[in-house]
Amino acid sequence: MSELPQIDRQLAALKDWQLAAFCAALSERMYPNFALFSDLVEFGDNQKVRTVLNGVWDFLANTGAKMNFEVQLGHVETNMPDLEEFTMYGAVPARDAVLALIQTLDCILEADKELASDVANLSRECVATFIEFSEADDQLSDEELLRMINTHELMEVEDAFQQAVLDQISASKQPNKALMQGLKTLAANDGVSNIGVRADD
Repeated sequence: MSELPQIDRQLAALKDWQLAAFCAALSERMYPNFALFSDLVEFGDNQKVRTVLNGVWDFLANTGAKMNFEVQLGHVETNMPDLEEFTMYGAVPARDAVLALIQTLDCILEADKELASDVANLSRECVATFIEFSEADDQLSDEELLRMINTHELMEVEDAFQQAVLDQISASKQPNKALMQGLKTLAANDGVSNIGVRADD
């Protein structure tokens, strides 16, 4: 899968709150992957993960809501499925979603461009893995597989989404409630995740 150096360049120019907002938007987009897995196999505390993610948005919107993100890190980490225990494919995007939220909390606690870049790559890898799992042919060469992934509609939508988030964040000088509500709505995508699933499927 190709990297997106232009994304890294744009992230390098962002303020701390913008990096956290970028991570939050990608986490929101990936959240249904965990919610669906949690519901199907009765694993983890889906409501707790949702509450923490909502708390991130409230914090970024400067609503005055208080949440101890260091404490919440521990709560979120307990919801990461063990891929040795859960061997079905759905555990992989669920794990990615939890990892993205952990990295978002880390970015709030200590803003880091590399963390935001990791979340961006994690979301793209999640899409790439889904495309390979659902559509790849064993006869494809590595080059053909890479071309299929990078030109797939889901990957094009992912890249366009990440750029749209960056554009909105970069255009704002200060965090505010309207911006965060807009980003959350964009990322929520009517409940459809970055790999095209919804929690009530």
